[in-house]
Amino acid sequence: MNQKVHTEPVRFTSDDYAARMVRVVEDAAEVGLNGVLATPGPDLVWLTGYQPTAITERLTMLVLAPDEHPTLLVPALERSDAEAAEGSSSVTVVDWADGTDPYEAARHLLPPDGRFGVSDSAWALHLLGLQTTLPDTRYRALSASLPMMRAVKDSNELGRLAMAGAAADATYGEIVKLRFAGRRETEVAADLARLLREFGHEQVDFTIVGSGPNGANPHHEAGDRVIEQGDAVVLDFGGLMYGYGSDTSRTVYVGEPSAEVRAVHEVVRLAQQAAFEAVRPGIACQEIDRAARAVITEAGYGEAFIHRTGHGIGVTTHEPPYMVEGEEQTLRPGMCFSIEPGIYLAGRFGVRIEDIVTVTDTTGERFNNTDHALRTVE
Repeated sequence: MNQKVHTEPVRFTSDDYAARMVRVVEDAAEVGLNGVLATPGPDLVWLTGYQPTAITERLTMLVLAPDEHPTLLVPALERSDAEAAEGSSSVTVVDWADGTDPYEAARHLLPPDGRFGVSDSAWALHLLGLQTTLPDTRYRALSASLPMMRAVKDSNELGRLAMAGAAADATYGEIVKLRFAGRRETEVAADLARLLREFGHEQVDFTIVGSGPNGANPHHEAGDRVIEQGDAVVLDFGGLMYGYGSDTSRTVYVGEPSAEVRAVHEVVRLAQQAAFEAVRPGIACQEIDRAARAVITEAGYGEAFIHRTGHGIGVTTHEPPYMVEGEEQTLRPGMCFSIEPGIYLAGRFGVRIEDIVTVTDTTGERFNNTDHALRTVE
């Protein structure tokens, strides 16, 4: 087995991080915010390259505001780690010591009556502490105030997502060579995790293996059910590679598929293709959902398609934008998201097909390229 399916990506520079911070400040001002507060999680990683080794109860917060140099407030014991981050030269690191009040330290960095966008990952503990210390400040979730903050990827980010997609494809190419019948779902899930790591992932986020009736639960956790001849098996797996996500789904069948399973799988395949063909700059995200849903509804399975058609992906495997009815954000070149329609027949079986797609100047391009046909396995 060839386990080398990737090359080292181009490193992000301090200029890359600085440009992101400048753009975020400008975008925040346009929506009436006085600044942005990024806490440990995907926002902080994307803006600075810094990811604390352990997210604890100690306050860590990047403060971005117009006409102010970016400032990263960290616990004193983590200062050296923060200063070693890729984007550290673009920020001023300020620390607070155990036994002192971190919110008093934050007071000196924030206007007393400011309106801030704050990371969705912020602890309620810290938000309440800021509100107590600065009672006239106001806060909005970044997913609500700047939902497209990380949505448009640059060429370096696109390259990493492409490598992650290729690694996920290689994982699928190997898993279908293994035996399914007579093995527990957890065993197949462990193989998926092992293969993702062998092909370059540093983090495995999920390995869904839904066999037989378990496949009708879109987020089924792999369990002790023994996979049997005659089972449809939904495989959905992904994680992070070079800091960027993969996420793909295919449905396989143990033995010779029934006519019904073949028919349902074909409906999902056509729905996935219709949604992909709808991708182009300038259309609303909801149009991708509508394209897939129309095919499934026309085939008589509308009530069995029970989730949105897709989600954004980047430094985390789920992020804005979302391909769902009511989402009027328009597609722009560089956006990346999943297209994953499914049909779920309770108590019987499920089918899902998922690719990661990016928007080009004229259309869409897949980062997953394994065959969409119903694959039979042993």
